[in-house]
Amino acid sequence: MELLGRTKGDKIKSFLMFALPGTFVFLCVVIIPFLYGFYLTFTDWDGIKAVKTMVGFENYSALLKDKDFWTSMVLTLKYVALSVVLVNVFGFLFGYLLSGKVLKGQNFFRAGFFTPNLIGGVVLGFIWQFVFSQALVKIGKNFGWEIFSKSWLADPDKAFWSLVVVSVWQLAGYMMLIYIAGFTGISEDVLEAASIDGAEKWTKMRHIILPLMVPSFVICIFLTLSRAFMVYDINLTLTGGEPYGSTRLVAMHVYEKAFTARKYGIGQAEAVFLFIVVAVISGLQVYFGKKKEVEA
Repeated sequence: MELLGRTKGDKIKSFLMFALPGTFVFLCVVIIPFLYGFYLTFTDWDGIKAVKTMVGFENYSALLKDKDFWTSMVLTLKYVALSVVLVNVFGFLFGYLLSGKVLKGQNFFRAGFFTPNLIGGVVLGFIWQFVFSQALVKIGKNFGWEIFSKSWLADPDKAFWSLVVVSVWQLAGYMMLIYIAGFTGISEDVLEAASIDGAEKWTKMRHIILPLMVPSFVICIFLTLSRAFMVYDINLTLTGGEPYGSTRLVAMHVYEKAFTARKYGIGQAEAVFLFIVVAVISGLQVYFGKKKEVEA
């Protein structure tokens, strides 16, 4: 009994020493602000006045009627779909090329592809704003390339694609590292056995490598989904939602609704709705991905 008591005491001490600080910070930074924000969705608070009047579900009703919100949501879904696919395609290809013996100087290329992820989104947006508005325009005019003759940021369609290009450039290197870890975890014995049995490269890729890479796919798609839905810094500094509001993604719309228009209640309601959308899509992706992982 004495030993059991000491064991429980040790567990409590370990929890207080290691888990309690992190739990406290998580509660203060994530849980409590989220609950307070959810409470604000039922008020008409404008961010200034001290009194918060309860308005029930009026903010959620206003959300359903907000055409700009739904326009930005549709645009965000398009952006997310393209970004997730392209980021993971390039990340997978980079990981495949830099995990075998295909290229020399792999560490150099790995560092080069990962470096964009180390640059903050605000700085990244300003850098690429210069690239699209100055550098590429000058190159397009000098070489007669019509696609770059005018700034992409001034064209509603091309401005959207500029967001996708910058996001892929930033995130592909990060996903590459996860895919490299997945590739290095595949047993060489399995691949050699397949080669002995006469399996071609495509056959090994389809029936061996891809199924064994499912855990990496689950992680990378989850991370890409969450980051793409919540992108704001690049959207702000690269395009500012322009031209003509054609690149205003949902995170920017929510921010402007709450902090610029000072409609905190509606802005928080839209933020909660966005959170639910991201949670549902990410949860379904992880659930079905894990099922494939078990089958693999």
